[in-house]
This record gives sequence, structure tokens and C-alpha cells, in this order.
Amino acid sequence: MNLHQDSISDQNVITGYGPDYVQVNRVDHRGNSLIILPDQIQSDWAAPGGFEALSEAAFATLAKLDCVVVLIGTGNRQRFPSAALLRPLIEARLGFEIMDTPAACRTYNILMGENRKVAAALMFDPA
Repeated sequence: MNLHQDSISDQNVITGYGPDYVQVNRVDHRGNSLIILPDQIQSDWAAPGGFEALSEAAFATLAKLDCVVVLIGTGNRQRFPSAALLRPLIEARLGFEIMDTPAACRTYNILMGENRKVAAALMFDPA
């Protein structure tokens, strides 16, 4: 799906997405996982293997981000990580929402457009 806005600012805007990619400022990003913040992009934040391979270390990385809320996109469908995996986010008192990756992309754009300190941690389903 393509999402377009009239102009691209100096912030990272999700302009499209599909089952195995996210387009940020009209540039495709493919791979295992991705963190998008308004001012930076980090590739491969989670181990290869998608949702099933998530570890506490991946969530510890998210807990260190300079944001108020993390949107966790779990692939083509919404799946909930265990409380043990989410512990770093809970201990950091960081807000988080778990949703499928397309919903996380759309929600990121809305919150980022409101100048909120948001991050999208996106996973893709293994091929």
C-alpha cells in the first residue's frame, strides 16, 4: 500500500508498506526488522526469524530509545509477546502498543505528524 503526502519534511514519514518492506520517505527498507524514529532509522533490531525469534535483548534496545511510545508491529497479524519479553519496556516506564505492522505504520505517521516522540519497531513475517 502506498501512503503519500504532499511534501516530505526532514522527518521520517512512512510513505508505503507491503508484506516484506516499509517505504520511508519513498525509499524501500527490507529485511528482518526495522526501527523508525522521526530522525533516524535502525535496521535489524530483532534477530532473524520474525516474531518467533524475539528476545528480551530486542526489547532492551527499544527501552533505550529517545521516545515516549513505541509501536510494535508484529508482522501481517497482531501477536502479543510474553510479559517476560516486555519487561525492559515496563521497567523503563515506556509506553508501547502492539499491533500488526500495517497498523503500526499508519499509527506512526499520525503520532509523528502530531510531533509526538514516537518510534515504530516493525517486523516482517519470514518468507
